[in-house]
Amino acid sequence: MVSGRQTSRQVTGGIAERQAEQLLLNAGMRLMARNYRCKQGELDLVMRDADTVVFVEVRYRRRDLWGDASETVDWRKQKRLIAAAHFYLLTHPHLADQPCRFDVVAAVGDPADPASYRWIREAFTC
Repeated sequence: MVSGRQTSRQVTGGIAERQAEQLLLNAGMRLMARNYRCKQGELDLVMRDADTVVFVEVRYRRRDLWGDASETVDWRKQKRLIAAAHFYLLTHPHLADQPCRFDVVAAVGDPADPASYRWIREAFTC
């Protein structure tokens, strides 16, 4: 890929992440980090829901021919998300004693349509 240029997939992914973020903000959550990257992986969104730190994975599919977008968060992906969340907490020690959870926001169809998004609270645990 040429530096500075985004693929249509990256653009669509960005739209999906912004829609998911807006959904969560509208629900009263606060944004702490967006696209947090470390060697363990990436966290799409890190949010605050009252005293709980929420690690959010955003999944988007144009069509659901092969299943729901949320089904792509398999045990391997969960393992990477847990490792990245652990590293995030290590680098933000003031959050270490806060409760945490893993949510998934999944969408199928038009990424710009807020109605196509489904928020799964506590999608998995560690």
